[in-house]
Amino acid sequence: MYTSAEAAEVRGVSLHSGAKALIVKGGETFLMAVIPADLSLASHALRALLGTKKLRFATKDEVLALTGLTPGSIPPFGSLFNLPTYCDERLADNERINFNAGSHTVSIQMAYTDYLAYESPRMAEIAKVDDPTDNR
Repeated sequence: MYTSAEAAEVRGVSLHSGAKALIVKGGETFLMAVIPADLSLASHALRALLGTKKLRFATKDEVLALTGLTPGSIPPFGSLFNLPTYCDERLADNERINFNAGSHTVSIQMAYTDYLAYESPRMAEIAKVDDPTDNR
């Protein structure tokens, strides 16, 4: 499974319940942004939260160096990789969340409240509905 939509279909769950873990570089710092899989990263919101003008997705090589994993297989626990974790508030719409467990073929489902208790991410509104006309 290489897309969130494929993973949700195989799991038989809503796309919104997927916890999509993105590795980004804000300023000079790498971090993890966790958003519902049916949404996109709101770069402008995360830049504002971080107080930086620079924000970009990590390259495949950077993701591998930071996590030992390939993009799309990363679980939403930045603490596992010494990365600060920011989570979009709308993931709370789900009683249970679903995510890949370090593999494109292995996934985990867990209670959202358990995720919060274990990871303690910084909560913020950092996701948006896909809008092809938004170039921010």
